[in-house]
Formats: sequence, structure tokens, C-alpha cells
Amino acid sequence: MKYLVFISILLLPYCGIAQNFISKGMIEYEVKSNTHKAMGNGAWADMMKDKIPKLSTSYYRLTFNGERSIYLYNRIDEKSKSPWSDEEGGPDNIWFNDYEKDQSVMQKSVFGEIYLLNDSLSKIKWKLSNETREIAGFTCRKATGIIFDSVYVFAFYTDEITTSGGPMSLHGLPGMILGLTIPRMFTSWVATKIDLTITDEAKIKAPVNGKKQEALQLQKIVTDATKEWGTYGQQAIWNIFL
Repeated sequence: MKYLVFISILLLPYCGIAQNFISKGMIEYEVKSNTHKAMGNGAWADMMKDKIPKLSTSYYRLTFNGERSIYLYNRIDEKSKSPWSDEEGGPDNIWFNDYEKDQSVMQKSVFGEIYLLNDSLSKIKWKLSNETREIAGFTCRKATGIIFDSVYVFAFYTDEITTSGGPMSLHGLPGMILGLTIPRMFTSWVATKIDLTITDEAKIKAPVNGKKQEALQLQKIVTDATKEWGTYGQQAIWNIFL
């Protein structure tokens, strides 16, 4: 009996480590897109492809605290910058998510106009698998989701970070998404840096700037303006809701 008590005392520190889950921090994601594939084929795409780099690499930061998060543009790899990069809205786009209240507030730049979209979080159908991968020092489990009825999303999440979030407005897994691929958008997101000593928690709040607009109304504006853009136009529409 004394021996069992002694062993239990020795194990206490390790039990504490096992239960030391993370609830706040900052994650930097490297976002890579194959711009040429996203543009598809056609006269417009063929005309534009020789004017922009084939691959685009940018970096975004997700700051989270418990059940809230904010996802912001940080910078772009200058080698992959196109003449229109500053006009594509990256620095003006903001995603705020309140997972507890099921609320999403997004600030989106569309054709030079800033819009404010307030809605409930999107519903994503996830299916978990046993495949794992290490990302930024965390063991992550694979999950497959479906968005927009037929678009597949492949995510790797860690349950060591308890906030059920990820890039943009993607959420709904039992932990934080550190790796993400959306094949039909020819884009991937991978966490490259995680900082657990955040000091700007006050910045985790909903954006307030922009013209208030319903997402479906904004979708119509983009659809009408990108009729001749082919696949690239579809990407622009999906980006409204992500």
C-alpha cells in the first residue's frame, strides 16, 4: 500500500503536464496558392498568367483566447507578389469568430470596397481519421470536411490547443487546425510559428469598419462582376464565405 502511494506521488507531476492544455496564443500560417491553376483556362486566364507569378505565398496570424479568435493578414513573400497584390484585399480582410456564441464577423475587401458581414458560423461536416502528422511541434490528427455542399477540405488539428478554430472561419473540430488544404482552391495553410505569450488579447474583437452587407447580396455583386473570369471567379465567390 505504501509502495502504491509512493508511485502515485511520483506520477503527479507528469499527470499535471498531460493536462496542461493550451487555450490562448498566436499562430502564424504560411498560405501557399497556385495562382495559375486557380485561374483555370480560357482567353482571360491565358492573357493574365504571364503577368503574375505561378505561386503565391503569404502569411496570416490567428490570435485566440478561449472561445474567441481573430485572423489577420501579416505579410506577403515579395518574390510572389503581383502588380495587383495590394488590390486583392489581403491587408483589409479580417475574420473574427466567437465559437461560444456561434458568431462570425468578417471585414472583406471586394473590388476596393470594404464590407462588413455579420452571420452565424458556417456548418461544416467533418469526418475524423486515424492519420496523424506533426506540425509546428504538435501531433495533429486528420479530418475531412465538406463546405459549399461539395468542396472538400483536408485539415490536421491538435487537441492540445483547446480552441476549436483555424484559418479564416473554419472551425468545428475538437481542437485547433494547424494544417489545411482545399484542393479546389489550390491553396494550403500550414502553421509555422506558435507563440503562447500573447499580450494583445484586447485586439481579439469584432471589426466595425465597412458597409454592412448580407453575404448573399455580396455574392451576387461578385458573381455579376466575374462572369468572364471562369474558375477564378468561382474562387472569388468562395472567398466571401470563408
